[in-house]
Order: sequence, then C-alpha cells, then structure tokens
Amino acid sequence: MLTIIKIGVKLGLILFLIQSTLVCIDGLYDKKTKAVVGIVLGNKIDADGSPSERLRARLDKSIELYRTKRIQTILVSGGFGKEGFWEGEKMKDYLVLNHIPMEKIMVDNYGNDTEKTVINSIRIMDSLHYKSAITISQYFHQTRTKALFRNNGFYHIESASPIYFEWRDSYSVFREFVAYYKEAL
Repeated sequence: MLTIIKIGVKLGLILFLIQSTLVCIDGLYDKKTKAVVGIVLGNKIDADGSPSERLRARLDKSIELYRTKRIQTILVSGGFGKEGFWEGEKMKDYLVLNHIPMEKIMVDNYGNDTEKTVINSIRIMDSLHYKSAITISQYFHQTRTKALFRNNGFYHIESASPIYFEWRDSYSVFREFVAYYKEAL
C-alpha cells in the first residue's frame, strides 16, 4: 500500500511539473495578435486607492497594447476589494491618468473572480458585437482564463502578460494548478 501511495505522489508531482511548465510557457508566449478589446483582470488596490504593483503592470500592458494599436478598447474587470474600493473604477482612473480616452475604457465592477470576469466580459462583448479579445493578466493565469472563455463559447481569445515577476508567483502557479482541476470537475 505504501508503494502505491509513493507512486501516486510521484505521478502527481510529475503532472504538476509538466502542466505548470506548459502553463508558464503559454502565459509568457504572446502571439502579437490584434483584437477589438483588451480585458484587464483585476487585482489588489492598495490602501491609498492606487493599483498594486502587480495590477499596475497589467494596466501598463493594456496601455502598451492600446498605443501599439493591438487593441481598440480596454475593459477593466474587478470587484469590491477589502480595501474599500471598486477595482474597476480605480483601474479606469489609472488608465485615464495615463492618457487613455475615457470613451475607450469599459468598466466591469462585478468581476469578483476569473469566472465572473469571463461571463461579464462575454456579455459586454456580445452586446457590442465584439468578436475578438486579448486577456491581460499574469502569465500563470492565462491558460485557465482562455479556457474559461472557450468553455463559454468565445473562441477568438488570446493573451498578453506583463513582464512582472514576484516571489508569490510560485504560490500562484500552484493555485492555478488546483483551480484548473477544480473547474474541470
């Protein structure tokens, strides 16, 4: 029995390593495609109301995509954070301060998690007849996010990630591994 457990643990570790490697490669690979909208997934707003460093990296990536004409509009999505701010509104404020025209920014303040962001984004894009999008989030988050879009019938989805790394990425890679199988089941 102990041998079976050891084999199971080794196989689980191998699966984790292979899948995590593929997820990281997918998230870091940018096909340089164009799309109608860039969807920025929310993250923490600092206590002073400014986007966290991680979120600023995502927003800066959306600004880069907009300025290089890879996207025409930006959809920011997030929920109400424990810091007391609507993430979407604070993300919009940051984009406006960085000279993105207000009419080119859409806000979803009810994207409390990845799945809600996907569902809300599809609803907004359908209402505007948008047929293509690029998700903007950390590299480890992209594979699952794109899979959720495809599972909900939206297939013209690609991704672009900021070049931003921090120590907690290792935890986040593990979390994405677990979340992938949780949603699959």
